[in-house]
Amino acid sequence: MQVFSFYIFDRHTECIYSKTWVSPSAPASATSPSATRPQSQQPSSSLSPSTAAAGVSPTTTATTTTRRRKTNKSDDDAKLIFGTVFSLRNMVRKLGGEDDAFIAYRTSAYKLHYYETPSSLRFAMLTEPGALSMRNVLHQIYINLWVEYVVKNPLSPVEHKGGEGVRNEMFEMGLDRFVRGLM
Repeated sequence: MQVFSFYIFDRHTECIYSKTWVSPSAPASATSPSATRPQSQQPSSSLSPSTAAAGVSPTTTATTTTRRRKTNKSDDDAKLIFGTVFSLRNMVRKLGGEDDAFIAYRTSAYKLHYYETPSSLRFAMLTEPGALSMRNVLHQIYINLWVEYVVKNPLSPVEHKGGEGVRNEMFEMGLDRFVRGLM
């Protein structure tokens, strides 16, 4: 079984933690010649006058732009995942009543597993489509990793205002070890 990524959302709908292990593979139709064509680099003369005057090299500018794109992509992914989970959870509650719970959904490329804690933390994990239910795994991550390393840590903030993420090395190492044990 492959785990693609993992997200934690707080009660204010902010993504406070995300981790990607493997990207879901693209469908075969997406591997057209134009999709695999290498991108050319911009010539150094295309630097803006302020960038050139500041002595910033084209590689530094390209690296910064690449980092910004990756950060924006991961933020966008987190927002899309939360929006999808929020919509599906509300739809399940309206159609099935308050006792029914949204647990997972599957597409041809991935399966999203969902777990919500009593304190309104939301855990989402993307795996390969054929994976069994990961609800118990998400519950174990909450109890054995989140509570032990984040909640019981006196230096960890109670609220993660403004989307300030979780910065706890023990939690990250434990999560990585736990998920790699599943793979």
